[in-house]
Amino acid sequence: MVKHLPARVRGQVAEHVVRLKAEHAIIPGLAVVLVGEDPASQVYVRSKGKLTVEVGMHSVEHKLDVDTSEADLLAVIDQLNADAAIHGILVQLPLPNHLNEDLVISSISPAKDVDGFHISNVGLLGTGQKSMVPCTPLGCLMMLRDHFGSLSGCDAVVIGRSNIVGKPMAQLLLGDSCTVTIAHSRTKDLADVVRRADIVVAAVGRAEMVPGDWIKPGAVVIDVGINRIPAPEKGEGKMKLVGDVDYATCAEVAGAITPVPGGVGPMTIACLLANTLTATCRANGLPEPEGLTS
Repeated sequence: MVKHLPARVRGQVAEHVVRLKAEHAIIPGLAVVLVGEDPASQVYVRSKGKLTVEVGMHSVEHKLDVDTSEADLLAVIDQLNADAAIHGILVQLPLPNHLNEDLVISSISPAKDVDGFHISNVGLLGTGQKSMVPCTPLGCLMMLRDHFGSLSGCDAVVIGRSNIVGKPMAQLLLGDSCTVTIAHSRTKDLADVVRRADIVVAAVGRAEMVPGDWIKPGAVVIDVGINRIPAPEKGEGKMKLVGDVDYATCAEVAGAITPVPGGVGPMTIACLLANTLTATCRANGLPEPEGLTS
């Protein structure tokens, strides 16, 4: 589904960055803070850094030891909040257990919170005001708009109620005039709820939970899940990545579906860059780029 879209968004961001440099001598800056050595987090951070540079932005990485104290981490964030050359700050999650994620997120300036997790941005989004929008839901919305054009009147089911994906996804769909149901693992008659949807966004964190016979023929399925399961066909002890939907059976009936991996992930990073550009424009009182925000 819309494989071209992440590259198109990055291209639009790059064009805006060129204009910011030429017309205003401004270079957007994105700082990523990584605590510890989680392999998956390291891969994400490397990818983000590479693509940040590719679109012409200033990329900064702060890699901290796994036993870094909360005070030291907050000091790094305070430094970045005060740095005029940094327009976006992302603290890679999850954090080690001894660190309070809510406290860390709340310490980021809301204007530089390109993840959209700060409580101020959550409140602004929930009340339909201008905010920084979480990257994954924003990427999903862009894909849906690209496919449908207008989402007005569509029946959408979001499976999952997390603060990172499920809840903001529902808010964005409401903002585009969808009829929205937030379902989850404890929803009664979940299969019947999903079967009525024109749009299914699966973000529940359970491997291949949604089978093809839950999907209405022609519906669009956005699979946000990333789950590691055994892959005996690849050899003993091997693992593979799968989503929250059973791709093979859902693809037979869906009008469009995102794969895992390679579906939502590239859009998430593209939207991180778009959010950094948006934050840069807002910080400098410049018009925001059209089509790259909610």
